[in-house]
Amino acid sequence: MLLNLNIIDLAVVKSLDLDLKKGMSVLTGETGAGKSILLTALGLALGDRADSGYVRPGSKRAEINLDFDLSDAPLAKKWLQENDLDDEQHCFIRRVVNQDGGSKAYINNRPSTLSSLKKLSGLLVEIHGQHAHLTLLDPEQQRLLLDVFANNKKLVDDLKQAFNAWKKTSHELNTLIKASSDQVEREELIRYQLEELQQLELDSYDYSALSEEHNTLAHLGQILTEGQAQLDILYENEQQSVNQLLNHSINAFTELAQFSPELSEINEMLSGAQIQVEEASHQLRGFLERQEVNPQRLNWLESQIGIIQDISRKHQTTPEQIPELALELENELNNISHSSERIEELTLSTRDLLNKYQQLSLKLSENRRKNAQKLEKSISAMIKELGMPQGNFLVELNYQADEAPKASGNDRIEFLISANPGLPAKPLAKVASGGELSRISLAIQVTTSTDKTTPTMIFDEVDSGIGGGIAEIVGQKLRSLSSNRQVLCVTHLPQVASQAHQHLFVKKQQSETTSSTVNQLNEQERIEEVARMLGGVNITEQTLAHAKEMLGNNNKKVVG
Repeated sequence: MLLNLNIIDLAVVKSLDLDLKKGMSVLTGETGAGKSILLTALGLALGDRADSGYVRPGSKRAEINLDFDLSDAPLAKKWLQENDLDDEQHCFIRRVVNQDGGSKAYINNRPSTLSSLKKLSGLLVEIHGQHAHLTLLDPEQQRLLLDVFANNKKLVDDLKQAFNAWKKTSHELNTLIKASSDQVEREELIRYQLEELQQLELDSYDYSALSEEHNTLAHLGQILTEGQAQLDILYENEQQSVNQLLNHSINAFTELAQFSPELSEINEMLSGAQIQVEEASHQLRGFLERQEVNPQRLNWLESQIGIIQDISRKHQTTPEQIPELALELENELNNISHSSERIEELTLSTRDLLNKYQQLSLKLSENRRKNAQKLEKSISAMIKELGMPQGNFLVELNYQADEAPKASGNDRIEFLISANPGLPAKPLAKVASGGELSRISLAIQVTTSTDKTTPTMIFDEVDSGIGGGIAEIVGQKLRSLSSNRQVLCVTHLPQVASQAHQHLFVKKQQSETTSSTVNQLNEQERIEEVARMLGGVNITEQTLAHAKEMLGNNNKKVVG
């Protein structure tokens, strides 16, 4: 349950530290006193969207801190453990909103995303707003309420999983079937393209080697002429060759070295150069002797390179990437060849998955139908207590077997109401007035809440539109809910306020700036506040006596 709410610089609240207790707590005060800002603070701390307007004027940031006892929240405790955020029996949530509208969230002093915060908060607190009766008109919301009452979470999750598996397989199957209509034409094109590529002898394909050989043959005349000229210069011209000139220099330095030994090193270097020239000449001669003018080979190379370049342009690729292109085409052809087998496999799989979905959908529908009767009985009894003595609540459930599968099942669910005897039941939106809808909404919320595990429930003026004896019954129903959980209720009704275990009073103060404070009322202060709620501005002794009687009849003591 929620042990403490701490607020700093949030809107009209400068500083607030509020301890909360078990049972039922009510929050009262004049209109505009700031009751709504407390619920706003709770919403922000639990993951609602923030903006700069929440920061108190003149402050840099707003801060909200919540302290929860997890002894009655096993699901929240398990979630914290699974996400490595547990801190024994307590959970501390902190939300900071900056002047620029940015915010940060923390769970047990560790940074958290809003997504994680919302998942956790759903296991700790459930808030019923004053406009909850409007969402009640939504068929999806009606389905959710019935599933909560019927404890269908596991069945719904299993059905959604089965639906997603069927949808994924069906999509793949439909994609393949659609593609298969163009399959024959595409297969013929790929086979033609592969035959065209195979003429390039891809097993031994080497475009770089072909290009290099072509370049050599195309310039062979120049190579032979210039090569022979260079061979003469280097070695074969007996009078003026480089080899002959080096030989003359070596002989000269050999003789001079007799007089200056330092010249021997130069002589060695020249001898090495002569050896290199001889070796280079020998290799050049061998190369020239191996060359053979081959016009036929040159013509073939030019033709082959031309074919390769044409194919490259056609496929918008490079000559070097042609083998990779051929492999891609072979893989696609293989996939096309096996697509019929895959279609058959997916057809069987889709059929099995659909059958599994339909079985789960029927099972869920049966469970909904069984629990819908219980829900009808419970809510019909409660709305009679809440001032609709002739009212009957019905759940219309139709299984749409012929409709396409849906993630939530094939049931069409609608809540109906018959306010007067002899009149047929009609949808809520068509027959219920605002006051009736509020009472029906409250009856549904109270009825479906009894089976929930959320340890803290907050009701924000859900009792609007009712009064008198009905308001007292509403208070009793809210009090009964607090027997095994914490209930916090914002109310303007003294009949509801008198039922609480703890009474919190919100007061607005004005000096230089407006601020709101919250105080826990003692027994005498409770009498005075209930009297104010009963009598308005002028509180008489009779009003005080009535308030004291209301509190005394409930035979309660304030939890200290």
